Amino acid sequence: MRRGFTEKGRRSRVASCAVLGATLALWAGATLADTGRAVPPAPAADHHQHVFSPAAAAWMSAATGSLRAVMADELVADLDAAGIGRAAVLSVAYVYGNPERTIDDEYERVRDENDWAAAQAARYPDRLVALCSFNPLRDYALLELARCASSPGFGRGIKLHFGHSDVQLDDPEHLVRMRQVFRAANARGMAIVVHLRGGGPERRAYAVEQARLLMEQVLPFAPDVPVQVAQVAPSAPRPGSAAPAPTYAAMAVLAEAAARRDPRVRQVWFDLSSVTQAELPPADARRLVRRLREAGLERVLYGSHAAPGDALAPPDGWAAFLRLPLTEAEASRVARNVAPYLR
Repeated sequence: MRRGFTEKGRRSRVASCAVLGATLALWAGATLADTGRAVPPAPAADHHQHVFSPAAAAWMSAATGSLRAVMADELVADLDAAGIGRAAVLSVAYVYGNPERTIDDEYERVRDENDWAAAQAARYPDRLVALCSFNPLRDYALLELARCASSPGFGRGIKLHFGHSDVQLDDPEHLVRMRQVFRAANARGMAIVVHLRGGGPERRAYAVEQARLLMEQVLPFAPDVPVQVAQVAPSAPRPGSAAPAPTYAAMAVLAEAAARRDPRVRQVWFDLSSVTQAELPPADARRLVRRLREAGLERVLYGSHAAPGDALAPPDGWAAFLRLPLTEAEASRVARNVAPYLR
């Protein structure tokens, strides 16, 4: 019998055509759902979640509009609805250190919010891991880092929000302090979740130079711990709008370094929180996927952010993620990825 007409050969050609068709569809901008292929399992973990105490919700609402308190019970219910096992609970204590606002007993408020987040996570010790936060430029920053590192209520990590803290790495004093914080976290084995968006009165987004400074001048001071870049890039696109150019340009600095195996980004991970919006424009989705592939899908972590506000709840966030033009294998890889501090 001629080889080309065996049943085995026929099945092989059919399978190859199916794979080719799905691949071409993805190249053309179709999603996994469009191709009719199997949907990857739910993520093993959500790497970017928050709970909000009543006090923090009230404080934040005064500046950003209505925000309600969110407890661990609600968060776990959302995780269950998405089939997600674990989550990193990132304290929002850093909001009290926003230099654009003042509050009495700032450090006491920071400690209280961190402890509240830890207490909420302790209600579900097999599901939630709390990471404390603070403004890294404040005098109490290293003290709070040490307190969190020695407390059994916190996981092995901290959350830094450059935007709310107005960290500008082109300021020599800021650069010195960030080196101190990264060095201290590294010495205590604390992972660092860092939101890179620039802050200040102009709310300027981080640009290429800022991302370069992070890589060249700060990351070398934490070579032994994971550094999770929150929201993949400095600022997530708003639903229905194109992402600002500095977002992808800044991300490109780290992604290109990862692609060339730069040792300074060996421990860098990228989380997708607030990036996979329900209405992410196709061009932005393709640009994002191109950068994720450049960085390496093994470095990409699923995260959905907190449901209050514009962010999507975990079930909706995962559905939005599956609309990215990724292959089934790529989406499955992201779903399986778990940062070391959550293992």
